[in-house]
Amino acid sequence: MVEMNELLQLVVDEGASDLHIEVGAAPVVRLHGSMTQLELPPLLPEDTERLIRSIANERQIEQMETNGGADFGIAFGDQARFRVSIFHQKGHWGAVLRQIPNTLLPLEKLGLPPSIKDLLYTPRGLILVTGPTGSGKSTTLASLLDVINTERACHIITVEDPIEFYHQHKQSVVIQREIGADVPSFAEALRRALRQDPDIILVGEMRDLETIEAAITAAETGHLVFGTLHTTGAARTVDRIVDAFPTNQQAQIRTQLASSLVAVISQVLLPRADKPGRVAAFEIMISTPSIQALIRDNKTYRITSDIQTGSKFGMNTLDSHLADLYREGKISYGDMITMAQDKEGILGLLGME
Repeated sequence: MVEMNELLQLVVDEGASDLHIEVGAAPVVRLHGSMTQLELPPLLPEDTERLIRSIANERQIEQMETNGGADFGIAFGDQARFRVSIFHQKGHWGAVLRQIPNTLLPLEKLGLPPSIKDLLYTPRGLILVTGPTGSGKSTTLASLLDVINTERACHIITVEDPIEFYHQHKQSVVIQREIGADVPSFAEALRRALRQDPDIILVGEMRDLETIEAAITAAETGHLVFGTLHTTGAARTVDRIVDAFPTNQQAQIRTQLASSLVAVISQVLLPRADKPGRVAAFEIMISTPSIQALIRDNKTYRITSDIQTGSKFGMNTLDSHLADLYREGKISYGDMITMAQDKEGILGLLGME
C-alpha cells in the first residue's frame, strides 16, 4: 500500500513538477513536461481518499465537499513545498500536487537579463509577470522578491492562493497572507494592505476586476506592486486588463495603466533539447514614454514593434528569445514554432524564410 510521503519523496528525488492522484490509474508524475505513469497498481477510491486525508485538514476537506474542490499548500519536511489541488471527479476524490522548490534561483539562472534587477529599485508602479499556467510565473516572482528581500530594507506584503514560497525576513520584513486562511479575497487583502505601511505588494493573481482595480490604485499611490496574469505577450496583457473594465471606464484605465505600468515580463516554459529539464523563454517590455503613449491612445498593437527596437532599454520579444534558444541548441525547432507569436517573423529572424 503506497503512502503519500513515499510518492512525494519520489517526486523530489526525480525532480518531477507534478503528481497526479486519480481513481482507476496508478499515480502519475510530470517529468520534464511529460506525463509518466508509475509502476504501481491502479488506485481504488479508498486509496485516493486515504492519500488525500493524509495531507488535508478537515477545513480543506469540508471546502472540497461544499465547493467540489480546494487549494492549499503543504511542506514536505525541509525538502520542498507542494501546491495541492483536491477535487471531486466522477464521484471520487482526486488530487494534483505541484512541487515548489525550496531553493530560489538567482535571476541569471532563470534566464532573465540584468536589466530586470534595476526595476526592483523602482519606488512605485506595477510589474506584471504573465504566461500560461505552469510557465514558472510563481518561481520568477519569488526570485524577484528574494532579491528585494536580500538587498533592500522594505516592508513586503504578499497575498497568495495558496502561499507557495516561504520568504524569511532578511533585510526586509515579509508578511505573507493566504486567501481563505488569513483573508477572504485578493481585493479585501489589497484594501487592508494599504493600511499596513507596505513598500512592496505582491498579488498572487489579478483574476477579477476588483483585484485589478485595487492593484492599479496601490501602484499609483506610491507602492511597487507585483502581479500575475494568464496572458502571453505584453500587448495582450495590457488589452486583458483594459477589457476587464466596463467600456465607459476603459479610457480612464488606459491613462492610469500608462502612468503606473513599469514592466511586463511574459514567459513560457519549454522542454530542453540539449539535456533533461526545461528552459524559460521571456518577453520583456519596459515602459517608455513611447509605450505609455501607445497604451493611452489604445494602440497596443504597436507595442511589439517598440519592444523589437527597445533592446537598449533591456527589452526583447518572446520570438527573439525563442530564436536565440533555438540557435543555442537549447530548444527544438518544433517547440520554437509552436510557441512563436509570429511564425513567419521568427523564421525571418533565423534567416529561414
